[in-house]
Amino acid sequence: MRCPYCGAPDSKVIDSRPTDDGSKIRRRRACLVCGKRFTTHETVEIVPLMVIKKDNSRQAFDRQKLLMGMLRACEKRPVSYQMLEDAVANIEQELLRSCEKEVTSIQVGTLAMKELKKIDEVAYVRFASVYRQFSDVQSFWEEVRGLMNGREEKPDEEPAPPTEEKET
Repeated sequence: MRCPYCGAPDSKVIDSRPTDDGSKIRRRRACLVCGKRFTTHETVEIVPLMVIKKDNSRQAFDRQKLLMGMLRACEKRPVSYQMLEDAVANIEQELLRSCEKEVTSIQVGTLAMKELKKIDEVAYVRFASVYRQFSDVQSFWEEVRGLMNGREEKPDEEPAPPTEEKET
């Protein structure tokens, strides 16, 4: 590590310890030329997770976008913002644990539904109605019946394609 005072290329580590939250390593260093001490912080570099959309376009995973979608599903429900923050953190951690650089929007949506189902069943149904794009009332009722019977959602099931409006 280059000394910030004299620019010498070498220094020695005097002390090394994790920060309170464990996300960084704090190192006290001493320059081998001028002897001055300085502190560095080491963090993990995270490669951005890419989401493959239904149209095959790619965009960086946006935890705020996911949080906003889940918030909309929880409007006027007894669900705290912190509960949703925790759910989004769980989803993000699960996606990162997969060690994949790219995930599909289907995987993200399925994880969101799984988390919402644990938090609030009404919010789950609201989110599913938008995410799965039910083609008719019958398929919507099947999802509600499945929820009432304790059926698990099918993780690899793609949402139904959008239907065209019929003029009458």
